[in-house]
Amino acid sequence: MIRSRLISAAVAILVGAPVAFAHPHVFVETGLKLVADDTGRLVGVEVSWSYDDFYSLLLLEDMGLDPDGDGVLSADELAKLDGFDLQWIEGYLGDLYLTANDAPIALGRPQGRGTDVVAGRIVTRHFRAFAPQEGEVIVKAYDPTFYTAYDLNGGVTVPEGCTLSIQPADLDRAYTMVEEALYKNPAMPDDEYPEVGEAFADTVEVACNG
Repeated sequence: MIRSRLISAAVAILVGAPVAFAHPHVFVETGLKLVADDTGRLVGVEVSWSYDDFYSLLLLEDMGLDPDGDGVLSADELAKLDGFDLQWIEGYLGDLYLTANDAPIALGRPQGRGTDVVAGRIVTRHFRAFAPQEGEVIVKAYDPTFYTAYDLNGGVTVPEGCTLSIQPADLDRAYTMVEEALYKNPAMPDDEYPEVGEAFADTVEVACNG
């Protein structure tokens, strides 16, 4: 979560007073595990989301879970928590975007893979299937509105025989976009705030020959 906190702090320094619109409110440590079929073609990705301490605390309190505050949930409590972040509204793409040959890859509905609480932080996993892909696939995890900040501190793994390259986001450029947007219109309402989230996303490049 270090990078996420740095993003929040750095944007606050850059934009000053209008910071309410400038930085994310939820921080998610993301892990990606690309999955291949028997022919070596990519067919899916398992996503892990580890929510920040504060958001996890608020959610547990709101759901009436972990009343003793020890960060340990019973099996029944975990069952109530499981799947809380998979009830997606129409049009929501799961803050995960894959492309191949500059064309978007359609991802299937999320399939829950479990929920846990680790050191007070909620950790969930789900799987997204997609049509078999051979060659290079680009993966980015981000919220277009930047309300939620995703990093890749959970790690990225790819099948044997595939190559992996991660290009960090150009944060100077991203900060500049936010600064320019806010100073152009400091009173900008939420629904008019530009979608800058992609600028803060690392670019994951995975190539599998099949």
